[in-house]
Parts: sequence; structure tokens; C-alpha cells
Amino acid sequence: MSSSGQTQFRYTQTPSKVVHLRNLPWECVEEELIDLCKRFGKIVNTKSNVGANRNQAFVEFADLNQAISMVSYYASSSEPAQIRGKTVYIQYSNRHEIVNNQSPGDVPGNVLLVTFEGVESHEVSIDVIHLVFSAFGFVHKIATFEKAAGFQALVQFSDVETASAARTALDGRSIPRYLLPEHVGSCNLRMSYSAHTDLNIKFQSHRSRDYTNPYLPVNHTAIDGSMQPALGADGKKVESQSNVLLALIENMQYAVTVDVLHTVFSAYGTVQKIAIFEKNGSTQALIQYSDIATAAIAKEALEGHCIYDGGYCKLRLSYSRHTDLNVKAFSDKSRDYTLPDLSLLVAPKAPGVSAPAPTGGWQNPQAQTQYAGYGGSPYMYPSSDPNGASPSGHPPPYYG
Repeated sequence: MSSSGQTQFRYTQTPSKVVHLRNLPWECVEEELIDLCKRFGKIVNTKSNVGANRNQAFVEFADLNQAISMVSYYASSSEPAQIRGKTVYIQYSNRHEIVNNQSPGDVPGNVLLVTFEGVESHEVSIDVIHLVFSAFGFVHKIATFEKAAGFQALVQFSDVETASAARTALDGRSIPRYLLPEHVGSCNLRMSYSAHTDLNIKFQSHRSRDYTNPYLPVNHTAIDGSMQPALGADGKKVESQSNVLLALIENMQYAVTVDVLHTVFSAYGTVQKIAIFEKNGSTQALIQYSDIATAAIAKEALEGHCIYDGGYCKLRLSYSRHTDLNVKAFSDKSRDYTLPDLSLLVAPKAPGVSAPAPTGGWQNPQAQTQYAGYGGSPYMYPSSDPNGASPSGHPPPYYG
């Protein structure tokens, strides 16, 4: 046996159908590996340009005996294995199969894994996802979920070609701004191919859709609970209405109590329940009416208006996914006005807050006594009368 043959092999290794090749020329390609190894048997996979110097590779044979044949041949041959005139050292690999050259996300398939960057799950509806991807072909199914990487979706097309076209066009791009909530700056799409070929959608909901099966059961709880915005004919969001309003209170220079909110929102109909809470560093409230129509009137009238003069406590209103609030009957942060004995309860006096009485706004005479704890600070609500008359007959309110 030649000395060159002795340096090529390690005899102590356990045979494997995967052969490890070292000392390869720079940027050795798959065709060169196959050309060297194909006479020993069927090659099912290769992995080239590995190692720190990118001069190693792996070749997987279909059968263990084929790999043994190659290793044994060069171990006993006086002529070493060569590629481009460079001696290649051969041994058995410690692995028993090769992980594909491409990562799973790079192997083309008919299902795309989409990651939505810069948004929360509730900020991109399944209808928006369907609209965006339908531009490239018929979308069979969609499933959305949340992982460590963020909000993601699996989008299934009929074939690999359609999925590839969608990925090529959309990967790294952003969803059009008019399809996103106003407070969202952008939503970038990051895509890879999924190993799935046919998604198992058990029911239609705001998290999953099967557009090929119109008879699939509908999970009304999942759909209604999310209140995902629908899309109009122009592709723009049509906000789903509810009898419960979500109020975000901006520029809170003065405290806003349950009683203050009740007086403001009661101008447009009977308020059933109110709940105040803190979220993401801001004060928010849920106001429940008996029906959607009343909530819609209040929302239109009060959106963007200020409870106090000077631009303080501005209301930003949207519809809530809730339809019936579960609140404590009487507390500092919540009230249930549907209870028959509520009038027997005595409201605790609010702590004193130094707030100068604003000028130019609508002033409720009762507020001077009912809310004396706020220094008699009156609050305003906009008129529901197109001529500017306030519900109480007082001068028009302050519109902030």
C-alpha cells in the first residue's frame, strides 16, 4: 500500500453511507463531487463547501455497501482520489445522512411561512393577508399563529410555482399602508417555504381559513371574539361595529372618573356599564350601550373631542370586541348601571384635584356639586344637534 493511500483514510471509523471528503479545491461544486463518486453507486445527496476553509464536503450514497466500496477502493489504490489535480482525502462520516444543502425554508414548496414584522397579531387581519396574497393566485388555506419570532402565517397555494412567484414579489416588502391601522408605521414581510404541503384547517375563524371548503364549520366564538376588521370593495378596512366602545384618553391633565364618563356618554343613550383600566402606560375605558346603533352615534359625536377645555382628556374611540362587560357593580374603576338598586349606593367623594375651571365649554350646573371634589371643574361633550344646541339646552360645547 502506498504512503499516499495511508494518509487518506482512518481505518478505525465505523462505516457509513455518508463519505467525508477533505482537502478539496476552492469552491468545489456538486458536479465535481458526483463525477468522482458516481462509479461506486447511486448518490442521493451532497453537501459541499463546508468547514472553515470551505474545502470539505459530504457525499451520501443510497446504500452502505456503495460507500464501503469507494472508501476501500481508494484505501488500496496506488492512485489517490483527485479533483482538479489536487489529492482528496476520504473517510467515513460520523453522520448517517446529510441534512439538505438548503435549509428547510429554502426548499421550494406550495406553502409559505410568512413573518409579519413590526405588528401585533390583532393589527393584521386574515382578510388583509388573503387580499395581499391573492394577487398572485388562488389561496387555498391560511393559518395564523404567534411564535417567538412574532406574528406568523402559513399561506397555501395550489402549486410551487404560484408560491414561488408570491415569495419573489413580496419577500422584504411591506403591506400597503391603507390596509394597516393608522398607528402602525409599516409591516414588513419575511418569507420562507414551509415543509407543509396541505394545511389541516378544522374550522373557519379569524385565525384560520379554508377557501376550498365552503361547508367547513364556522367557529363563531373565534370570529366574533376577535372583531377582525372586514374589507370593503376598495380593499380598505371596514370596522366591525359593537355596542361597546373602547376609549383611549389622551393628554390626561385631570383625573377621569367613572362618573365623568357616565355623564359624557349618557348624552347619547343609556349607558349600561363602564370599566376604566390602564394599558401600555395609558388610561383606557370600556363603555357599554344596549345596542350598536347608540354606540355608533356616540362614537361619531365624541371621537377626537376633549372632556375638559384646553385640549385635555381627548377621546379616541373604537369599537371593542366585547359585547357584554363583566364588571364590579360599584367601584372606583367600574360601574354596572343595569342593577336595580344602584341608585341606593352612595358614590364616594373623589379626592381633591386642583384643576382650574375651563372657559368657553359647556358647563353642567349639577357638576359644581356632584363633582365638587374636582374643584367644580366642568367637563364638555359635543353636541348631537346639527345646529349646535347641546343636549341640555345649554350653549354649544367645547370641541377641542
